[in-house]
Amino acid sequence: MPALPENPFLSHCPGDALHLVITGDWTLQYYSELRQLIAGHGGAKTALMRADLSGLGELDTAGGQLLAELLGSELLETAAEQQPNMPEERRILLRRIARSLAPESAPRPPGNALGDMLAQVGKSMLLFWEHLISLLGFIGLTLAGLARNLLQPGNWRITAVVAQIEQTALNAVPIVALLSFMVGAVIAFLGATVLAEFGASIFTVDLVAFSFLREFGVLLTAILMAGRTASAFTAQIGSMKANEEIDAIRALGLNPLDLLVIPRVLALLVAMPALTFIAILSGLFGGGMVCALALDISPTMFIGILQQNVDMQHFVLGMAKAPVFAFLIAIIGCLEGFKVSGSAESVGEHTTSAVVQCIFVVILVDAMAALFYMEMGW
Repeated sequence: MPALPENPFLSHCPGDALHLVITGDWTLQYYSELRQLIAGHGGAKTALMRADLSGLGELDTAGGQLLAELLGSELLETAAEQQPNMPEERRILLRRIARSLAPESAPRPPGNALGDMLAQVGKSMLLFWEHLISLLGFIGLTLAGLARNLLQPGNWRITAVVAQIEQTALNAVPIVALLSFMVGAVIAFLGATVLAEFGASIFTVDLVAFSFLREFGVLLTAILMAGRTASAFTAQIGSMKANEEIDAIRALGLNPLDLLVIPRVLALLVAMPALTFIAILSGLFGGGMVCALALDISPTMFIGILQQNVDMQHFVLGMAKAPVFAFLIAIIGCLEGFKVSGSAESVGEHTTSAVVQCIFVVILVDAMAALFYMEMGW
């Protein structure tokens, strides 16, 4: 083929059949001629070891794909990297074409069930460790922010705290009271059914009182707050993150931790004990109603048994867990909000993750507290 300067051309280097020199323009304009060249060197790419692209003229995507067919993806990428004077944009084009036409990796050999299970356990443990580290770091940042603002009354966001208290506490009173009332009634029914076989139905009062004062009052409230409040915190902050409002806050020289996290933490620290107290009263009321209707235990007798058999210590031990649960729920909800990447799908994923993490942490801490109380004899 004549070596016209503007036409595509390739030749073997004199004295070296494994060295191919490529010159001319490799563009769509000369596609038919390029195809004939490729057909004439159909088996060349299996034997070629070197290619010289220094004389390459114009190049477009069609010519690059034909070069990849001629040389193979590996040799084309190597030849492009070995040309120091080649423009960077052309090198990037050839590299991408070569990688797009590279043969797919061999299929993964089938593994055994035990190995796959251990690999999944390892990935889960790494993910859990990452979540734990980020949670501890965020707790440290929040505590540092609280300590920093404690001595600076001008930085207190009273309006934001009051608004959050209204949303997290006042608006949650009906659902907390209703759920606690029904659970108290169910516990009283179960206690009456079981204890009646031993002639000890009167101790149903103690069962309801101990369960709600020590465990169910604060635990039910914490689970409701995890599903209601933590998800709201994540969705609110996540939506702000997706709309770049948090970046705007930083651009104004303000700290998102002071504006978004600390008011929510303080509000939940106030709301959680109050809701726990309401849950305890509702649970006792539900149990007392069942005792009055099914066991002929009058409200006066119910209150008298409470005063006689139940110490104030149980109420204090139950209420002591409320601030801890409140702090953890608020921290996890806010942290997951800051992890949102910017899409609506990410907001949904992190909202679900916040609820699951809060419920898990609440039950875990409650179990640890129960073991601690038992060892201390409280």
